[in-house]
Amino acid sequence: MANSSAEVRVCVDLNILYEDDFLAVCEKPVGVCAQHADGVSDLPALLRQATGAAEIFPVHRLDTATGGVMVYAKTKEAAAALSAQMQTGEFRKTYLCVVHGAVEPAADTLEDLLFFDRRKNKSYVVKRERKGVKKAKLAYETITARETEAGILSLLRVRLFTGRTHQIRVQLASRRHPLAGDKKYGAADGFSSPALFSAALSFRHPAEGKTLSFSLLPPETGPWRFFGLTDGLFRS
Repeated sequence: MANSSAEVRVCVDLNILYEDDFLAVCEKPVGVCAQHADGVSDLPALLRQATGAAEIFPVHRLDTATGGVMVYAKTKEAAAALSAQMQTGEFRKTYLCVVHGAVEPAADTLEDLLFFDRRKNKSYVVKRERKGVKKAKLAYETITARETEAGILSLLRVRLFTGRTHQIRVQLASRRHPLAGDKKYGAADGFSSPALFSAALSFRHPAEGKTLSFSLLPPETGPWRFFGLTDGLFRS
C-alpha cells in the first residue's frame, strides 16, 4: 500500500550547524522552500524530521533559489525573542553575492522604496509611498572584481537591515548591477541561478542571552568559481 501524505518522508541530508531546545541553525539547500509550504519537502518539515522537534517556527526568509545559513525557533517564545531582535537590529544578516560590472562607489548604503507585485512575483523600486510599498535598506562593500568570460563580475558582501522580498536582487539591479544568473532582474548570462548566498548570522540566544554567530561559504560553482572564497569573506 502506498504511504499516506502524513507518512511521506523526503530524504535530504541537512547540514545542521547548531541545535538545542530553543532553536536550530542549518544550511538551507538551494531549491528548498524556507517557509511552511507542503509540509513535506519545505525546510521546516525537513528540520522537524531531522531533529524530532514538535514544531519549527521560521523567523526570517530566504528565497527558494538562495542557499545559506538560517535559524529556526523550536518554541513560540524563542521565535518572538528572535523576531524582536530583528526589529532592534541585534539580529545581523550578512550575504555574499556576485553582480555584473564594477560597482561604484565600492561601498555604500542603499535605501529605497520597494513594491512587490505578487502576480508577477517581482519587486520594483518606486518613488512614492503608497499601499504595499515598504522601505528597504542595505549596506554593501566590494570585496574584489574579476574580468571573466561573462564580463566584469564583482563579489560583494551585503548587510541587510530590512527583509523585503528579493531586496538585494532588486536594489542592486536598479543600479545596473544585476546578480549573476538573475534573469528575473536583468542578467543576461549563462549562469543557472542568482549568485546570492546567506553567509553569516549573528544573534543573541533567546533563552541564555549569549551571542551566537554562524557562517558558511557558497560552493565554488557558477560565478563563485572566479573568486578565491575564504573564511574571511563572511565577516559579520
